[in-house]
Amino acid sequence: MRICIPVEKFKGLESIAYGHFGSAPYFLIYDSETKEIKGIANGDLGHEHGKCQPLKAIEGERVDFALVGGIGKGALLKLEAEGIKVYRAEPLSAEENIRLFSENKLQRIGVQNSCTHDHCESH
Repeated sequence: MRICIPVEKFKGLESIAYGHFGSAPYFLIYDSETKEIKGIANGDLGHEHGKCQPLKAIEGERVDFALVGGIGKGALLKLEAEGIKVYRAEPLSAEENIRLFSENKLQRIGVQNSCTHDHCESH
């Protein structure tokens, strides 16, 4: 299983989850089977609100789950269309969020609790 976590600075599993998917400077990709960790600079960082291209941002990486502080409806729907399930990360390290996710302690994000232009959890 491969997990994507938006982060402000790439520091491996010590990276802190960022508050919003589209504006995160980096993405951490974690493979739970191989324990491989990869950092990717956000290639879609300068997008306008509502114009996020999440699959461009993670450079076509195969991902099963995304653990995010916040995400807009458009990006959420695009990820879900590719089979990527999205969960709300805590403002903790990637390692802690992965642990919480594996213990089923993170909330699934749906359209009803995604970010709007007026309301979003961000740093």
